[in-house]
Amino acid sequence: MLVFSNVASSYMIGRAFSAIFWGIVADRIGRKPVIVFSILSVVIFNTLFGLSTEYWMAIATRLVLGSLNGLLAPIKAYAIEVCQAEHHALGLSVVNTAWGFGLVIGPALGGYLAQPAEKYPQIFSKESVFGRFPYFLPCVAVSLLAAIVLISCIWMPETIHKHKSPEKDIQKVKALPSEQSYLDSPRKKSLLQNWPWMSTMVSYCFFGLHDTAYSEILSLWAVSDRKYGGLSFSSEDIGGVLAVAGASLLVYQLIIYHWVHKFLGPVISSRVASALSILIVSTYPFMTYLSGAKLSFALYSAAMMRSVVAITASTGISLLQNHAVRQDQRGTANGISTTAMSFFKAIAPIGAGYLFSWAQKHQDSTFFPGNQSICSVLVVQKDFLIIHT
Repeated sequence: MLVFSNVASSYMIGRAFSAIFWGIVADRIGRKPVIVFSILSVVIFNTLFGLSTEYWMAIATRLVLGSLNGLLAPIKAYAIEVCQAEHHALGLSVVNTAWGFGLVIGPALGGYLAQPAEKYPQIFSKESVFGRFPYFLPCVAVSLLAAIVLISCIWMPETIHKHKSPEKDIQKVKALPSEQSYLDSPRKKSLLQNWPWMSTMVSYCFFGLHDTAYSEILSLWAVSDRKYGGLSFSSEDIGGVLAVAGASLLVYQLIIYHWVHKFLGPVISSRVASALSILIVSTYPFMTYLSGAKLSFALYSAAMMRSVVAITASTGISLLQNHAVRQDQRGTANGISTTAMSFFKAIAPIGAGYLFSWAQKHQDSTFFPGNQSICSVLVVQKDFLIIHT
């Protein structure tokens, strides 16, 4: 587990050290060049990751990929700038939905395409490249998808532009409501002095840590044996739960979230979603007392509601972040928040790895008596762990 958690964290560590740089570059030369370069790096280094034969090679390729992939900061700024003001919520929700779908489709591709020579011997021989590199096929599949997206970037317009706001427009901005003033105000102070942005960044980081911890623990808990306090699910069962949660997320983001944002606004909707997230997650331990149709209904419902409230909070916070700064600061602002959030997200897999190893050594410890041991929940099938990570 430590090996896989370190590989998972290496990408976040690389991104944490480079996100600010790519955000500044996006503000200086434009969004499109950074987006194109980031997607190209995914095509190259994700393929090389599938060809890794040593532990250090896997760590190095993921670390370099995280360092060169500066996509997240400029794409959020781009989503704001390419849409009209009334569609900003929809633009950012599409970005967050795409990320959520990646978290669902990624493990699914790994589960179905990993080790193809063993799963599909009639198609792939053990002497072929896919037999010698059992995890090369899912990496190539992702790289091909990224290559298609890279080609489509030819028709993507640049959005950043430089202009001076007349003094009369500045006076008009001061009289606007608070949310609209965030959108149009030509602030000239530094980001570290911009308290509205600083407060949203702190919320963004902590919620990112909470979201990552949830996604890391959910699968481990669900596939754990019931005698350890889990649900005894198979990898296919938890894959079905994630798929349904992803489908509900798409429907919510494209149809419902616009109305939630319109009536509640980003601040209230984020607060309500954060509070509901705590309540929903607190119901998971009690599901171990259910079975059959009741368990399926409870888990599927909770997973769908948790996905909905999580994306509501993250989208609302992202809107507040981008509205709190000028256009020529959005790349940098998103880069700083991405750096901070990446450090938080790097902690979760490493922490889960050490907790897993500690739990294996202390399963019978008197510190956690009984079958409901918190640490024992992390004792899972190694094969699933490889695919999931």
